[in-house]
Amino acid sequence: MVRIRKLKPGAKSLFPATKLKGKATSLDEHVGYRLRLRRSLLGISQERLASSVGITFQQMQKYERGVNRVSAGRLFEFSKLLAIPLTYFFDEYTGPDKAPTFAGGLSDTAQEGFNVETPISENILKKKETLDLVRLYYSIPTAALRKQMLTLVRTIAAETQENPGEKTLPVPGKRRRKKKTPADDSKK
Repeated sequence: MVRIRKLKPGAKSLFPATKLKGKATSLDEHVGYRLRLRRSLLGISQERLASSVGITFQQMQKYERGVNRVSAGRLFEFSKLLAIPLTYFFDEYTGPDKAPTFAGGLSDTAQEGFNVETPISENILKKKETLDLVRLYYSIPTAALRKQMLTLVRTIAAETQENPGEKTLPVPGKRRRKKKTPADDSKK
């Protein structure tokens, strides 16, 4: 038989009375963020995933933004469809008052972490551009080619940090200036 103790007057409850039943919390936002991250990395649309579990894409949006709570059963369905363990949704959750930290990157496999000297904003990790880049990187068929691509990106990043004002690559859509020739000088 389980005995339930009464709280002493003035003792803090684990579940404060200010929380309304069914109201989303920071954990719900984190679960929604992890759901969106995995769905985006796999290249699955909100509509497709929503229809797979029998909900509308609007409800899917609410889950991903953390506006609505995801039930345990629905979370289990998502974990099976996205081929991840249920614990994935709770990984890296640091509590209601702390920002999440990403020590090991976005991969499900072990890898080198982010450089501590250049902190990564959580907003950067939520951008579509970041998710597209990660998805494209992992679509490269072999590990050797991915490693070469990573080396190329590191080289470009190092070049831009050493010479921040110097453009190393042409910007798409911009015209290049025509180089002056001695004939141009004689026209003046």
